[in-house]
Amino acid sequence: MVRSEGETPTLDQVARLAGVSKATASRAVNGGARVSPQAQAAVDDAVRRLGFIPNAAARSLVTRRTGSVGLIVPESDERIFSDPFFARMLHVVTRSVKAHDLQLVLLLTQPGKEEQRLMRYLRGRCVDGVVVASHHRGDRLAESLADLGLPTVFIGSPWTSTDRVSIVESDGIGAGRQAARLLIDRGCRAIGTIAGPADMHAGHDRLEGWRQELSEAGLAVDAVVHGDFTEAGGARACGVLLDEFPGIDGIFAASDLMAAGAVRELAARGRRVPEDVALVGYDDLGTAEQTDPPLTTFRNPIGAMATEAIRLLAQWIDEGPGEPPRRIVFAPELVRRASA
Repeated sequence: MVRSEGETPTLDQVARLAGVSKATASRAVNGGARVSPQAQAAVDDAVRRLGFIPNAAARSLVTRRTGSVGLIVPESDERIFSDPFFARMLHVVTRSVKAHDLQLVLLLTQPGKEEQRLMRYLRGRCVDGVVVASHHRGDRLAESLADLGLPTVFIGSPWTSTDRVSIVESDGIGAGRQAARLLIDRGCRAIGTIAGPADMHAGHDRLEGWRQELSEAGLAVDAVVHGDFTEAGGARACGVLLDEFPGIDGIFAASDLMAAGAVRELAARGRRVPEDVALVGYDDLGTAEQTDPPLTTFRNPIGAMATEAIRLLAQWIDEGPGEPPRRIVFAPELVRRASA
């Protein structure tokens, strides 16, 4: 069969060259259902020789697959594009999706009407599955996605329906305990914390671990101010801590951005780090190395979490749910620098 230069090959041409019916050629091109090995090989050879490109829409109708997955980030645009956590996560997710020959669709949303619009989009099966990163106590994403039956993996634990979705997370409680223990071992006895938002599990868990360790050491756990995971929020929270607890000699900040704000506020008040106030952060995504002094912190295993989340999602899409939803926990790594 001779094809004119510039001519787009058709499915009819593929079928004739392969010596099969058009229906068989269509099934072979779009998933191989009910096609003999001999016919599949003939169609594959015809596709290669003709340079035929299957129609993606037709393929999805047959396979019920889109070849794409969604990354849901229920945060404001300002936070997504300013927080290094999201930059690192998006980089790793994009790389991991490519490794599984999938296309990434970024889905930014906020609770309320935007969440309802997101669920209408997902009910149309526009993606084969989703990863959800960052979530708040008031959202219903876990319940809605579980009810929908869409393959879903959460990076970080949602507040509800934790037994119905797969979860990949870091050990925030363990990190909070280690941070408090490090400050105690240093000799600090009036230890405060700049906690994350109370409506996020990341903030809750790091605070809970800090409280547990201090309580077991017989130390007070009332020096708590919540921040918003931003540098400005960390500076404000540190100011409140210093006003309410002037004798404070150690601080655990639940993110490096908030710790950087604390460094700035401490310097403005003439408090030296670590001589007067020892400081520990969390994330190690670049900010910790740039403060003066550099931050002792915990390395957030976001790379490992994002890679594992995409692996679990791709496996679910390819093989079906199989076993019950999984929960995989990664341990943050302590990185010692000058602030503590």
